[in-house]
Amino acid sequence: MIERYTRPEMAHVWSEENKLDKWLQVEIAVCEAWTERDQIPREAMQKIRGARYDREKAAEYEREMHHDLNAFLRSVADSLGDESRFVHMGLTSNDVGDTALALRLVEATEILEKDLRALTEVVATRAREHKDTICIGRSHGVHAEPMSFGLKLAGWYDELRRQAHRLTHAKEQVAVGKISGPVGSHATVPPDLEDDVCGRLGLLVEPISTQIVMRDRHAYFISVLALIAASLERFATEIRHLQRTEVLEVEEPFGSGQTGSSSMPHKRNPEKCERICGLARLFRGYTVSAMENVALWHERDISHSSAERVILADACILLDYMLDLFTFIVRDMVIHPNRMRENLDASYGLAFSQRVLLALIDKGLKRQDAYKLVQVNAMRAWDKRSPYLDLLADDPRVTEHLSQDELASLFDHTFYLKHVDDSFGRIGL
Repeated sequence: MIERYTRPEMAHVWSEENKLDKWLQVEIAVCEAWTERDQIPREAMQKIRGARYDREKAAEYEREMHHDLNAFLRSVADSLGDESRFVHMGLTSNDVGDTALALRLVEATEILEKDLRALTEVVATRAREHKDTICIGRSHGVHAEPMSFGLKLAGWYDELRRQAHRLTHAKEQVAVGKISGPVGSHATVPPDLEDDVCGRLGLLVEPISTQIVMRDRHAYFISVLALIAASLERFATEIRHLQRTEVLEVEEPFGSGQTGSSSMPHKRNPEKCERICGLARLFRGYTVSAMENVALWHERDISHSSAERVILADACILLDYMLDLFTFIVRDMVIHPNRMRENLDASYGLAFSQRVLLALIDKGLKRQDAYKLVQVNAMRAWDKRSPYLDLLADDPRVTEHLSQDELASLFDHTFYLKHVDDSFGRIGL
């Protein structure tokens, strides 16, 4: 991933150094298990525990050998003497590579879990802050009925909680190692040693591996990250719509000294939310590659490896960046309750049409008759740009059933807040 979208902690997880560190950690854990089974002399194990690699040497060896793990093992052997013969005993490359990958995926996911918690807490704070802030709800982009702006944010909060559950499950799915030797037969590494090594590393065991850990696990992991990115895109799209000049109910943070256009100094663009939306598009591509990595030839081929080197690192790095950015956006976004009320009133009171419809039905009118009566006045309000309440009050077909006071009582914004506390209570806000 390019530096622009990379944060230091996640960058370290996917660094070459951390990859090699994890490879060495796995190799040493296997040697420890062999030592406990008297297959490696204890004095040799003492030296193996101090084994090191030289990253530059390993890179040099790889240019010659065209095999990154063999090059790594050759570099490790340089730090040992005869004891190097015990390193990688009975293993195949993916015993080390896939198990070490699981360790890095766990590290990466723990960062993402922390990011997601931070965002969820900020959304919860803003939702509570605006629980009683009235705004117009929209369907098809058109005014529908009044609602609480805090309720909109409460929906985001609950969606983020669902994503947190999915992320934890995805971590469990990839926190799996395999030390089963070529084609997963355990012919050169007994199952009890595999159990021991994975336990030492804090991983579960792939119950039936081939020469690799099954890639449906990684496809699921990427899919969950893509779902989280899709949620961020949904939220960011909402802010972008609400920041349009004609709406201007919400604005993303705009810092002092920030500029919005090279040519138009007046512009305050929702560029951060647009960035979130643009980056979310990448995840759809990652999921396609991850799905295609599931079907490999026989017990394994290596076609998945090159794709994974890109998509796993990039997906984790990007989502870490996006979660942090969107946390900043939500925490510091400017919310305009007065503008929300102005926009609500801009549709001449038509948002209360359902209340009038139900009131007429309650008075005994058939639904279809009441609907036509309410709709014809609503269309007149649009066409004439006149207050809907005034048109209803002047229509004897309406006032025959509803008094002026009864009509006026139907145009009460607070009616739409009466169950907000119940909704918040459902999700513990």
